[in-house]
Amino acid sequence: MSRTSGLPQHELTAQLLRITDELSDRFHGVFSRETVAKVVDETYDLLAENATVTTYLPVLTARFTKQRLADQGRADGLTTITVPQVLFICVHNAGRSQIAAALLEHHSFGKVSVRSAGSKPTGTIPQTVTDALNELGIELTEAFPKPLTDEVVRAADVVVTMGCGDTCPVYPGKRYLDWDVADPAGASLNTVREIRDDIDRRIRGLLSELLQD
Repeated sequence: MSRTSGLPQHELTAQLLRITDELSDRFHGVFSRETVAKVVDETYDLLAENATVTTYLPVLTARFTKQRLADQGRADGLTTITVPQVLFICVHNAGRSQIAAALLEHHSFGKVSVRSAGSKPTGTIPQTVTDALNELGIELTEAFPKPLTDEVVRAADVVVTMGCGDTCPVYPGKRYLDWDVADPAGASLNTVREIRDDIDRRIRGLLSELLQD
């Protein structure tokens, strides 16, 4: 497959091979190298489909592949993870779901595993969202819009949808919540603060329930 990136093809191939090597070592005994290589290639292509800036695609591919393999291992019972996992989904994974994931990760101190995804991921996280979270001491240094994939839903204990309708796959044995939250896209910083605070209240309530279980 011909791939678009800010790198020469041979350099991109070398970077993807290095990612495969590193993740094969990390998941040794859980997944074969062939499986890791397949997920690396698939992940790169998934991200490249909607990428507006391709320069950092290899870096994002490494991060997202690591997450996908961890979720696949959890979903298939190949790894032992004792904390509950929560998945937040909105349409673009650039606003509401990113805010929710950042807040839950901030408040849970590692007691909950957090994921976010978009049914139609696109664009970048708005500066107003970044600024509103920075006011709480939360930095979105590694966040980026990610597509909704099968394994992240299967690995989740709780799935929270935020304005994406019925596009989320439904699996039995999971808790599904639908939060009616305003979309921060194009909103002023003051409005985004209000959305942030609304989500924060919901997050605190959900966290209290999760830690009581």
